[in-house]
Amino acid sequence: MTRGYPKPWLSYQGQLDLLLARGMTATDPPKALEYLERVGYYRLSGYWFAFRERTELCCPLLQYKNQKPTKTKPTRIPLDTFKPGATFQNAIDLYVFDKKLRLLTLDALERIEIALRVDISHTLGKHDKFAYLKPDLFHESFSIQLDAKTGLTKHHAWIGKHAALINRSNEDFIRHNKEKYGLPLPVWVVCEVWDFGTLSTLYSGMTEGDQDAISEAYGISNGRTFASWLRSLNYLRNVCAHHSRLWNRNIVDQPKLPPVEQAPSLSAFHDDVHRRARPFMLLCITQHLMHVINPSSSWGRRLKALLEKDFPDLHHLDLNLEGMGVDHNWQDRSW
Repeated sequence: MTRGYPKPWLSYQGQLDLLLARGMTATDPPKALEYLERVGYYRLSGYWFAFRERTELCCPLLQYKNQKPTKTKPTRIPLDTFKPGATFQNAIDLYVFDKKLRLLTLDALERIEIALRVDISHTLGKHDKFAYLKPDLFHESFSIQLDAKTGLTKHHAWIGKHAALINRSNEDFIRHNKEKYGLPLPVWVVCEVWDFGTLSTLYSGMTEGDQDAISEAYGISNGRTFASWLRSLNYLRNVCAHHSRLWNRNIVDQPKLPPVEQAPSLSAFHDDVHRRARPFMLLCITQHLMHVINPSSSWGRRLKALLEKDFPDLHHLDLNLEGMGVDHNWQDRSW
């Protein structure tokens, strides 16, 4: 039998009472209850998690079923109690900042996604109008090698996702092309229904020559490095699109970094493990791409203004923009 979930259901007032009992202050209880009712305890807990007290450094034991316990890396275990001075309003201010950050990030990622549709469809279209269906136009790791679990190639799996996007599309231009010309649709038409993940996966399967031709337009000579950028930006997009916490998220699948001379704005991240694992590096990559796509864009300046003006004052909780992974001279960047 599996162990049951131990935590009980709590009313909204019970949730607030629990927070107060653990040391959080709510200067406007009715407003706090409104946020618990409309946003939810669990979503907000991601923001006040950083407000919780921590133990001293320790190496807790980790044990899986029927295995000997093993030591983990030194860490500070979060306690249920909050740091002195933590308020419900602090959590709301951080939540609102994070929402603005996600919306601004999506604004840039939309521009990047549209530009990539053009880049990929134009490059593949030179080979064949239906190039996306032809395995011989892709790298063998994508089009020939079989997955040990599914027995399919990555290209085969991609085609399945592509077909699903076509079948559920209600776009007039898709219906028009189907009715007038039938299937398949040329790459420069069908690319308009591909989402960021579909584009990223297809790019990762392109030949090295085609990858490099696209990445060089963005100042990055190695297309495999650029593929890792797109994979990470797709992750960033999914975080934003699903309204998940962004500002201090740990980035597990980190992008590769090109030589400093190709992307000077990323030089601060080469020798800093913490900053490479935080979202600010992905925002700098986003700015690098935006500068190529639209050099006159104000996106970078808007990001700087958001960080300067809207990040709440949380110094009493030992929290600041370092949690995002900003470098020491981030305000002096060429925004």
